[in-house]
Amino acid sequence: MAHLPRGVHPATPGPGQESVWDYPRPPRLEPSTRHLVVVFGGEVVAETRGGYRVLETSHPPQYYFPPEDISAGALREAAGGRTVCEWKGEAEYFDVHGGGGVASRSAWSYPSPTAPFAPLAGYVAFYAAPMDRCEVDGELVTPQPGGFYGGWITSHVVGPFKGESGSRNW
Repeated sequence: MAHLPRGVHPATPGPGQESVWDYPRPPRLEPSTRHLVVVFGGEVVAETRGGYRVLETSHPPQYYFPPEDISAGALREAAGGRTVCEWKGEAEYFDVHGGGGVASRSAWSYPSPTAPFAPLAGYVAFYAAPMDRCEVDGELVTPQPGGFYGGWITSHVVGPFKGESGSRNW
């Protein structure tokens, strides 16, 4: 288990669950065969069983979709620049389009990720909060708290999670 910040008391995982406090730092990339679905504007904008997930201490998994499993026209490059992740590299952002609606800067990708994350090149992750719904194996996702991070919380992971009140310095 990771070194715990003062006052953090991880939940004990039950059968079939993972604790985000057992995830590594630096993060780990692994393939995912889970059925991942993103719905926006009443339309399925992304669906795959061939994604990746990134696991990082204190964060619920971030799921990445292969570009061929994202609906044509669902993504348009967003205005407003890029950000840098110390582990994955420079991220670009997309506005998500579906059903006549637009969710600004609601998806991101690493066009040229660092070597450990090279398989993510061109794959896209979605923030769950602005979407109508995101699912992992049919289970509705809860967005990672705080609005900045893009993890997807399901019944398969226990926290507490980075982004919750009081987690700023974790």
